[in-house]
Amino acid sequence: MQRHHKRHLGIGFSAAVMLLALTGAAAEAANERATFISLGATARPPIGWIEFCATNRRECDTRPMEARDVVLTPTAWRDLERVNRLVNTKIKPLTDMEHWGVVERWSYPDDGYGDCEDYVLLKRRMLIQAGWPRQALLITVVRDQRGDGHAVLTVKTDQGEFILDNQNEEILLWSKTSYRFVKRQSQVDPNIWVALGDSRPAAATASSR
Repeated sequence: MQRHHKRHLGIGFSAAVMLLALTGAAAEAANERATFISLGATARPPIGWIEFCATNRRECDTRPMEARDVVLTPTAWRDLERVNRLVNTKIKPLTDMEHWGVVERWSYPDDGYGDCEDYVLLKRRMLIQAGWPRQALLITVVRDQRGDGHAVLTVKTDQGEFILDNQNEEILLWSKTSYRFVKRQSQVDPNIWVALGDSRPAAATASSR
């Protein structure tokens, strides 16, 4: 009886170790999902991007390139903070209807005024001019807590996907924002857009809404 009892203790301990290992693997997988957003099927590009390309052909006449993430060094992080802060401070918010008399128009805010897409375009251009790879700077469409459409810039790095937002001075990991992610540019071709899936753990998603 005593040996039999010990044998059961051994089995129980092994099962506990295995359970802890599986739990750790599941937590690591959940963290990975929260760090990088899941991609879906090809999506229709926003009409604003299509019209932007019609008047900015050189910027949209690009060849497919291999996907590339930025190595997020302290210097790179400072660059992101500088560009995000500079554009958010320099550009004054103005709707397209107030600015141009149309519902939707994507353009560079060279006159100092613009809406969310214009902030994104300028941040993207400044980072590309500073040597950042285009494949890591992705215009992204989201929905805010009220369900309204909004645009942000997703920066793909080896440490996760970070969001540059004209409504927030702080640069956040995508899963730390309160947005529902809808679609964004493909890394290999800015003229191809892909649907996005929310891979945040359910508890984190609920608490962010």
